[in-house]
Amino acid sequence: MSDMTQVSPTPAKPKRPRPQVMKLTDAAAERITELTKRADSEIVGLRVGIKNGGCAGQSYTVEYAHEIRPTDEVVEDKGVKILVDPKAVLFLLGTEMDYVADKMQAQFVFNNPNQVSACGCGESVQLKPATV
Repeated sequence: MSDMTQVSPTPAKPKRPRPQVMKLTDAAAERITELTKRADSEIVGLRVGIKNGGCAGQSYTVEYAHEIRPTDEVVEDKGVKILVDPKAVLFLLGTEMDYVADKMQAQFVFNNPNQVSACGCGESVQLKPATV
């Protein structure tokens, strides 16, 4: 006689929701909508990333995205899409993207909790990876 005791599987741990990498202000969402409508070719959103360079060491990049790459982190907020370069995710985690226009300039501004410092001219930043 064999002992066929049934072992119930251990319950799976509930998946923790993934944090949204970035969020947008109303001004940023409106500007992205305008840019999307004015683009010469069809775009799916804006691609945001980080590149090395500048006095502080890194700078933000923003460009038109014509396709969603399999490795992109897709952020949908306020009716628009932001595609985040996978190499930039840890540096952008928790960032709010804003659009500011004044008499001298108009630009996207990144309010990033991972920013350690910025250069005096405001063109580059020093970022640390987010702690999760």
